[in-house]
Formats: sequence, structure tokens, C-alpha cells
Amino acid sequence: QVQLVESGGGLVQAGGSLTLSCAASGRTFSNYVLAWFRQAPGKERQFVTAISSSGSTIRYADSVKGRFTISRDNAKSTAYLQMNYLEPEDTALYYCATRTTYIASTAAQYPNWGQGTQVTVSS
Repeated sequence: QVQLVESGGGLVQAGGSLTLSCAASGRTFSNYVLAWFRQAPGKERQFVTAISSSGSTIRYADSVKGRFTISRDNAKSTAYLQMNYLEPEDTALYYCATRTTYIASTAAQYPNWGQGTQVTVSS
């Protein structure tokens, strides 16, 4: 397993931007697919985006496509989620997660999770 810690959440106005970070422990970060999920109160954990171990393949949920950008810096064992043009509907607890080999889009397919960081978008 790998230990993950998210940071960068906060309160932002609609239309604004925010960047989240996910710091991973261990020297094998580059071997893992990394994904971002989010969960709002009373709702299921929702896939946001994922990036392959090399960064060559990226997948976005339709709801964030064109607004969010995922990236990773394997030398720093850190991944990022750049969020632009934020909407109140983006308000949620955001989690990073990892798995091996292939990109997946359901929470059950990711065995490793961080503690989450809260993003709140106000009108």
C-alpha cells in the first residue's frame, strides 16, 4: 500500500480556481495510477479524473472536462488537480487514490486512499 495526503482545499467563489495536491509516500509512486474522486453529503463517491503512471493517459469525468486538469510529478511523488471555473456543484470532499497498472473509474477499484480535502464553492 501507499500513504496519500491531500491538501489545498478551501473556500472559493464561483468562477474561481483552486489547486489540490496529493503527496504520496514511498519510492514507487511512479508505478501507480492516480485518481481524484469527490463526495458531496448524501451522494456517492464520484470519479473526477485519473492519470496513468507515466502521465501518458488521462481520463476526465464529463462534468469536469475542460475545467479541471490532472498532472503528476513522479520525482516529487506528488499529483495535482488544477480546478478552474469552479461551480457550486463542485463542492465536495476531494480524495486522491491509487491503484496499479490501469486507469479505472470506480472507487471500489482503488485500494489506496487519502483522508480528503474539502472544497467549497460559493455563489
